[in-house]
Amino acid sequence: MQRIAIVGASGRLGAALSRQYRREFEVTPFNHSELDLLDLDGVRRRLRGLDFDLLINCAALTNVDYCESHREEAFVVNAEAPRLLSEIANGKSAKLVHFSTDYVFDGNKTGPYVEEDKAVPLSVYGESKLEGERGVLEVSSQHLVVRLSWVFGPDKPSFIDQIIQRARENGVVTAVADKFSAPTYTIDVASWLRLAVDKDANGILHLANNGGCSWQEWAQYAIDVCRSLGIPLKAERVGAVSLADMKNFVARRPVHTVLSSAKFTALTGVQPRHWREAVADYISAHVSKK
Repeated sequence: MQRIAIVGASGRLGAALSRQYRREFEVTPFNHSELDLLDLDGVRRRLRGLDFDLLINCAALTNVDYCESHREEAFVVNAEAPRLLSEIANGKSAKLVHFSTDYVFDGNKTGPYVEEDKAVPLSVYGESKLEGERGVLEVSSQHLVVRLSWVFGPDKPSFIDQIIQRARENGVVTAVADKFSAPTYTIDVASWLRLAVDKDANGILHLANNGGCSWQEWAQYAIDVCRSLGIPLKAERVGAVSLADMKNFVARRPVHTVLSSAKFTALTGVQPRHWREAVADYISAHVSKK
């Protein structure tokens, strides 16, 4: 892993990977304006003359409800483009790491999902991401598809930042209490991915911080950490709403998609830290006390 090209480098995950990896490697980052996955011919042109050992695709169309009404666009960005990236990497004898999602599952399993569990997506977003996974690995089984869930980090606001902002402004904050997954810290993903690539991981790999929670539990813990650090908030408690109450949601969401990282631990000997520790680190380092 010496020369790395990163697609989607201005996003929450891509920015974290770019920042961490450029300390040791030759990194060529592409933001959306420099490489748009909707423009497949443009992708070919931009990458054709570039030399790299590792190609990382962090770009995707991730707005779940938008995808529901823009199926064709979702499949170009989330399915056709990853297959093309897989072909380009193959042609350069390079490895592709493609990031996918817990939304490929239907959420009906009560325990953590392992890589071998059958993927049954409920939404166009999930369908398109699953098709992207299949396209990447059909080109070469040596490439790596990494599924993540509930990604947060310092480079782009996420659910946790929205909750904290609402708690600054309002005395009452609510979050969904009957949807469960595992928060995943981008800073941790950067470290885990390097370990996995060094071990020549291929196929499908789940990466997430340890433990699972509901959106409400995640939000409440974030508020508790802020208050313990003296960050002024108006809200103390996070009220519960149900997934069924979210009338603005267009696409169906899976209810339980906690991902098991046991395969990663068996491969590397590293157990991802608990999501609470990662959230506390994030808030301490990146949320202002102003």
